[in-house]
Amino acid sequence: MPASDAMIDDQGDVIAFLSDPASYDPRPANVQRIETHGAQVFLTDGDVFKIKRAVRYPYLDFSTLEKRHTACARELEINSPNAPKIYKRLAAITREADGRLAFDGRGDVVEWAVQMARFREGDVLANRIAHSPLTIEEAKSLADAVYVSHCQAAVIAKPPREASTANIAADVLTALPSLFAPPDQPAIQALATRLTALVADVQPLLTHRASEGHVRRCHGDLHLANIVLLDGAPTLFDAIEFDETLATTDTLYDLAFLLMDLDKRGQRPTANVVLNRYLWRTQDISDIEGLAALPVFLALRAAIRAMVGAQKAALASDELTEPRSYLVRAATYLRESVPALVIVGGLSGSGKSTLAAALAPCLGRAPGAVHLRSDLERKALFKAQEFDRLPEAAYSEHATAAVYQLMLRKAQSALRAGYCVIADAVHAYPSERAAMAAVAEGMGARLHTFWLEAPREILLERVANRKNDASDATPQVVERQMSYDLGQVEWTRLDASGPLEETLRTALSYLHASIGPP
Repeated sequence: MPASDAMIDDQGDVIAFLSDPASYDPRPANVQRIETHGAQVFLTDGDVFKIKRAVRYPYLDFSTLEKRHTACARELEINSPNAPKIYKRLAAITREADGRLAFDGRGDVVEWAVQMARFREGDVLANRIAHSPLTIEEAKSLADAVYVSHCQAAVIAKPPREASTANIAADVLTALPSLFAPPDQPAIQALATRLTALVADVQPLLTHRASEGHVRRCHGDLHLANIVLLDGAPTLFDAIEFDETLATTDTLYDLAFLLMDLDKRGQRPTANVVLNRYLWRTQDISDIEGLAALPVFLALRAAIRAMVGAQKAALASDELTEPRSYLVRAATYLRESVPALVIVGGLSGSGKSTLAAALAPCLGRAPGAVHLRSDLERKALFKAQEFDRLPEAAYSEHATAAVYQLMLRKAQSALRAGYCVIADAVHAYPSERAAMAAVAEGMGARLHTFWLEAPREILLERVANRKNDASDATPQVVERQMSYDLGQVEWTRLDASGPLEETLRTALSYLHASIGPP
């Protein structure tokens, strides 16, 4: 073991104490011990006690009791706001006059532990999605949890140079060649060339985002193994506590780790829901503009996973299959992509939002298209929650015009950032349809337009049966819409009276023919 990795203090007595069921009150049936590179974790029936390993690495230093105490206190401090049901307290392990160890005794403190509530490992999202994908509502709740954590995170007005995307990318790209075999070197060099160029391209954007307060003291390690469902609510835990620089980052870079992890595990539809929900919650046009940096963020997260995976494989003499898959994924995120605008219109109940949500993960760069839904944009405009019913005044001609203007602005920003957009609204009037279509022409984006149709009785039935939906449409609204003079609708008409799968299959076939493979 390298000298920098050597144990500094002998923690044998503490480990034996925490491994002994007799040390706890009430006494558990057994104690399970888990060792990581920086911690020793002891699981009892209902609680978890975590101590820092007395080690010094290039990137963390727990070599003294004082430093371990600081790290434990910081872990409790930064994780408690996101996971108050998990993080309980800081426990002192003391040596009593008779030489025995105790929790919070009168003797000298020999170690510190973070006491946490134990949860089911099956509820950790990395384990959960191995068996079943998250539901749409769970995915939305996950995005909400990330959004709240970013709102609570401290703004870093002057982030250190070491925290910059350029610095992180340079460090990772320097480390990769020595970790992989000669046949991998061309791919690594190509990745380095492309990633370095794109980091330079987005640097002005990242500097601007930092000036607007988007660089914060974030979670820093936001992947699925650090999120658990507690009482059905996604809860973030195990944020980085040992290095403020690593956790000082652009909020979209923090989110990118989660999006990349979902995508890598075959959960792109969930990742798309998370991204779109997050963008809707922030209601910040600069976050949509910031999507121009998202491919870089995703690629960098994947490259870091490749680096860490290769380092672990070297220590364990394992194959590099998984690290290589991350290298491939990193390169995939950086491929050129021509953005497209897909406009979906139709009367209430025709299935616009359902189709748009199903199409979004299939289009453009990971994790798919930006889905702009008029019902949600109207709720945000009136500062209402998703399922709040708005007053009639919110549907006035003036209010509706404001909703469409907001969607136009967001669509322009997303297309300019290189992402596909799906604009989902009734689009009842020729002027609304023309204005949205003009966005594609103005941004040089590919365009396809769908008009969804279904018989009157199906529209009425669907609207009447809606539950927990952002739309405020009622059967009476549908009846009123059916009297509209729609003008000449020159969009591709889709029969949306059948199952979603049929409508989606038809829509994708048109998209494949007109704007290329999704």
